[in-house]
Amino acid sequence: MIRLDHITKTFSGQGSEVHAVRDVTLHIAPGEIFGIIGYSGAGKSTLVRCINLLERPTSGTVTVDGVELTALSERELRARRKKIAMIFQQFNLLMQRTCLDNVCFPLEIAGVKREDARRRALELLELVELADKAKAYPVQLSGGQKQRVAIARALASDPKVLLCDEATSALDPQSTRAILRLIQKINRETGITVVIITHEMAVVEEICQRVAILDSGSMVETGRVEDIFSNPQTDAGRRLVYPDGAEALTTELDAERVVRLAFNGGSAYEPLVASLAIDCGVKVNILGADTRNIDGKAFGTMLLGLPQDPAEAARALTYLKGQANVTVEEVRDYHG
Repeated sequence: MIRLDHITKTFSGQGSEVHAVRDVTLHIAPGEIFGIIGYSGAGKSTLVRCINLLERPTSGTVTVDGVELTALSERELRARRKKIAMIFQQFNLLMQRTCLDNVCFPLEIAGVKREDARRRALELLELVELADKAKAYPVQLSGGQKQRVAIARALASDPKVLLCDEATSALDPQSTRAILRLIQKINRETGITVVIITHEMAVVEEICQRVAILDSGSMVETGRVEDIFSNPQTDAGRRLVYPDGAEALTTELDAERVVRLAFNGGSAYEPLVASLAIDCGVKVNILGADTRNIDGKAFGTMLLGLPQDPAEAARALTYLKGQANVTVEEVRDYHG
């Protein structure tokens, strides 16, 4: 559905250049919920604005639904943009209009008859579970309700792509989960392709199927969410997956031999450390952990301190390496 090929975006001014996006190639499948994540300044928002050409890339091509947008005239591009909707962190609702009129607004601009526009707007408010707020004004709504109205308005043009630029960053955790569930519902019922820009790994974990990690404008890692969670391959990935977790502890540990376990989607209910003690008679120390239970499967990492006795440590390593869906790496060995 979306093909970004060798996208670079450079901003120039006052004798200097800022490379916001550097040679990013990214392909997103139809109907996918895809996450783009990175810290502030990583280039996420610039990249997503390149998808609908609100920011025209300095170089590279953008193709959406089989049409190369970067080759279109401005008139042709405006027509194509109707199928690429976008929602933002700050909602951008018209405060002097009711919820119903906010949703009607893009339909009015498109020349849809008033009666047809209102009927479609009511359907969309029903979809986002706000039919009872049709006559309310934005000032009367909570943040989560405002974002629901913004989503309904974005869907008014029956788009094929929905771009979400930090759409939950201004919301409390409960509202965030509710909005993410709503996006999942819309994706499931309509087949719309969703691209989510965020700096929160919890958002990616909750809703996305695949994710790309941006760092200083470059895409440093991409893959299935469970693969990135279980074994991030880059420093940027590790900082996002466990910013204050097990990886940060390696310089502070007292144990002489430390191994890191990366859980790759096995059962979250398997008592691995207890099984090690029972099956091998070896006790280890849990020095740190940053794991998540996603649909009953374990992802993340754990640091274990091995016994000082070389024979016991060897038995523990052999046992751990023989477990399914677990990757074992020794991160400290003062005996070696």
